[in-house]
Amino acid sequence: MTTIVVVRKGNAACIGADSLAKYGETLESAKYVHNHEKLVRVGDAWLGPTGPASAQIIFESYFSDEKARAQFGSSLEIFETFTDLMGALKEDYFLIPKEDERDPYESLQMEVLVASPGGIYGVYPLRSIQEFSRFYAFGSGAELAMGAMHAIWDQHDDPVAVARIGLEAAAEFDDSTAAPFTIHELTITGASSAACDSSPA
Repeated sequence: MTTIVVVRKGNAACIGADSLAKYGETLESAKYVHNHEKLVRVGDAWLGPTGPASAQIIFESYFSDEKARAQFGSSLEIFETFTDLMGALKEDYFLIPKEDERDPYESLQMEVLVASPGGIYGVYPLRSIQEFSRFYAFGSGAELAMGAMHAIWDQHDDPVAVARIGLEAAAEFDDSTAAPFTIHELTITGASSAACDSSPA
């Protein structure tokens, strides 16, 4: 598994990830794995998938096609981008899209955090989209990261500091999360529908 976080403070934002992979019970740390980067850049956006380890290379392959829709400026744009991607996942990458027979839609089989000039977002397996105003986390250490980021939210103006503390908490207590961490910064420039809330919780 993995831990991915996104943080926004005003118009400053970042996305961060740990670097640990696991193959069964075997730890595959950044010390031994050269391509341990879990975040994928697509234009001016960063994507952080959790789920199958193949997600990163699938994203790199799919979005390298100039004809692929790659719009991440709003919840609707992200929904349409991932709806297009869903078709390719099934046809070109052999995704098995069923998780539960009761699901109303086919599943992406992953969760994805997105940081773009339009804001910070979460993409859920059935393609619902959330836009976040403060922070969020996906992955095996998500709850630990969320708790830590909430606890220190008012102590830091820098989103990178908040993200790093969240990742450090996850790495301390989750056996599927480990340093080193990768954190990418960006500026929110779009007319985001979620005003950033920096007030006390």
